[in-house]
Amino acid sequence: MVAHLTELRNRLIYCTLFFLFFFILSYFFIDKIFAFFTEPLADTIADNENKRLIFTGLTEVFISYLRLSLLVSIILSLPFTIYQVWIFVAPGLLKKEKNIILPFLFLIPIMFLFGFFVVYYLVIPIAWEFFVGFNTEISGQDLKIDLEPKVNEYLSLVLKLIFAFGVAFQLPVAILLFTILGLISSEALKKNRRYIVVIVFLIAAIITPPDIFSQIGLAIPILFLYELSIFVSKFIEKKKK
Repeated sequence: MVAHLTELRNRLIYCTLFFLFFFILSYFFIDKIFAFFTEPLADTIADNENKRLIFTGLTEVFISYLRLSLLVSIILSLPFTIYQVWIFVAPGLLKKEKNIILPFLFLIPIMFLFGFFVVYYLVIPIAWEFFVGFNTEISGQDLKIDLEPKVNEYLSLVLKLIFAFGVAFQLPVAILLFTILGLISSEALKKNRRYIVVIVFLIAAIITPPDIFSQIGLAIPILFLYELSIFVSKFIEKKKK
C-alpha cells in the first residue's frame, strides 16, 4: 500500500513539474501565442483602424495571459500526463486489458487536437465574419455601431469554443471503448440516432456563441464522428464474433 502511494506521489510530482515547465515556457512566448489566437479576428476586420482589442481593468491583460498560458500548458502536457497515468495503472492490468486501453489513452489528445483544428480553422473564421458584420452605420443617422472587443471577453469566448470542441470530439473514443467492452452495441447506436441528433444540437446551442454557424460547426462534425463510430463498432463486433 505504501509503495503504491509512493509511486502515485512520484507520478503526480512528474506531471506537476512537466506542467510547470510548459506553463513557464508558454508565458515566455505569450506574445506569439496571443497573436496566433487573435489572428482570425485580425484577418476578419478589414478596416486597419478598427483592428484593436481593448481592456478596461488594470489586471485584465495579465490574467488573460495567465489563462492562455494555462490552456496551452494543459494541451502540451496532456500526452505526458496520460503516459504517467498509464505507467501507474499498467502493472495491475492483464495483457488483454492493456491492449484495449492503451490505444484509447493516446486517442484522447489526438481527438482533442483534431477538435482544436476544426474550431480554429473552420468554425471561428465563419463565426467572426458573422459577428463583425454588425459593425455598421445606421442609415439616416450620424451614428455608428463599432466593434471594440475586450481582451478577456475575446479570450474567454475562444477558450470556451476550444474546450467545447476538444471535449465533444472525445465522443467516438468513448463509443469505441464501450463497444469493445461490450457495454454498447452498434444496433443500440443506430436505434438511438434520432435522440443523439437532438441532444447534440441542444448541447451545441448551449456551449457555442448564439449564432447558427458555430452551432452547426460543432454539431455536424460530432454527428459525422457518431456515424463513423457506428461503422467502426460494427467492424469490431464482427471481429469479436
